[in-house]
Amino acid sequence: MSGMVQPKSLNNMRYFKFGCVILVLLTFFNCKNNSSEAIELITAAELKEISKIEGIQLVDVRTPNEYNEGHLPNALNIDFLDKNFEINIQQLDKTRPVIVYCQRGSRSAKCASQLIANGFVKIYDLDHGFSKWKSSGLEVEK
Repeated sequence: MSGMVQPKSLNNMRYFKFGCVILVLLTFFNCKNNSSEAIELITAAELKEISKIEGIQLVDVRTPNEYNEGHLPNALNIDFLDKNFEINIQQLDKTRPVIVYCQRGSRSAKCASQLIANGFVKIYDLDHGFSKWKSSGLEVEK
């Protein structure tokens, strides 16, 4: 029976299933790319320029103690480690861009992903965080 030719309908069904798998994979990867495009890693110099845009929301996701030791001018403190973080970010406008930063970049990266998952449209994340801002000699508020 190894020499039997399979009916065309069986071959067509295999191509159809294969095509469906490819379509699902392409859709999945396209959605992932759109999410990562909504988060942009920026330098301290870029943050300085972007923060001048009217309506931009600047969020320090460090603890209140870290924030009180020094922060970027006009930054709102929403502690990423706070158990009410999900509730606290709801005070932000999802339709306006948000700049997030932490001390070195780890918490803000996690925060940025959560903001996207919560429907925020555009997130800027300060590369290397507040420590990079401070070492660049840029303005710090206490």
